[in-house]
Amino acid sequence: MTVKREGAIVFETVGAFYNPKMMLCRDIGVAMISALGIDEYLDALSASGIRGMRVAREAGTERVTLNDFDPRAVQLMQRNVARNDLDCMITDKDANVLMHQEHFQAIDLDPFGSPSPYLSAASRSARSYLFITATDTAPLCGAHLKSGIRKYMARPLRTDYHREMGARILLGLAARELARWDKGTEPLLTHVTDHYVRIYLRLIRGADAADSSLHSLGYVEHCNLCGSFEPLAQPRPAGVCPHCRSPTTLAGPLWLGRIQEPAVIKSALESGDLSNRAEKILATCSEEVDVPLYYDHHRICEKLRITPGRIDDIISGLRSLGHKASRTHFTGLGIKTDATLPQLEEVLRDNNH
Repeated sequence: MTVKREGAIVFETVGAFYNPKMMLCRDIGVAMISALGIDEYLDALSASGIRGMRVAREAGTERVTLNDFDPRAVQLMQRNVARNDLDCMITDKDANVLMHQEHFQAIDLDPFGSPSPYLSAASRSARSYLFITATDTAPLCGAHLKSGIRKYMARPLRTDYHREMGARILLGLAARELARWDKGTEPLLTHVTDHYVRIYLRLIRGADAADSSLHSLGYVEHCNLCGSFEPLAQPRPAGVCPHCRSPTTLAGPLWLGRIQEPAVIKSALESGDLSNRAEKILATCSEEVDVPLYYDHHRICEKLRITPGRIDDIISGLRSLGHKASRTHFTGLGIKTDATLPQLEEVLRDNNH
């Protein structure tokens, strides 16, 4: 038997799936839950139980339920909970059955692959918060188009900003599922790290809140030639790029509203003992400007045949012209801005002189 340690928990993993590469995700999750002061939490697909146990011990959440349908995982969780002297409820139900039977203040979906099969039940069951992980980034980001359409009922595109597109498609599906239960969606933190998308949602109950959230759904019209894009509230037939007059392609529906809540993220930064990488991700997320999608700095410079300058200088140049602009956690080469592509290109040329 091999005993591992993660955070404040000592545990074994034989008999259930455990992914050490997701430790960063769990670190950030504990910090967010600590910042939100959550009292009741369901880890719907627990496996070894490490995520929920860390929430119980490190975030101080009083009522933590660990659930898994696999009898071997349940036995493993029982040993791990006892080893750490935790008072967690352990259940052995199909996750969808459990979430249709009971309600929880906060629900965490961390499946192997797509969370789509669990979203309807989780949207019904969650009272205040819903946290979702998706590891099937290829369908979400457009690499597997048909699979993405089937699972997320939206058309993704492979673009320079595909990481954010995947996150916004997941947010859009969650908003639609929650609206069916008269719940509105307020994203608190969205990050795409390594091989997964992770979103943290606060839920607002009521038909008006649900209707308001649906107003944040829309589409993106993308030009494959020049790389420009335009968020749209309503779909329109594939059109012509206003900048280069080439045909455009439509992606969506997806979430076009705010994806980060800086005050909550900054509280998470202050609430836990985070690694340098986790701190950098959260800090960058908290400083991202509230505009959909981003441009790839090096890709545009390559197209313009100019040498890339410092991204911070480009951002300063955009701000001096009155535009919103920031870096983004989605990629170190990304620039978020409300400037049009021609306006960004002009700043890049000026900076190159």
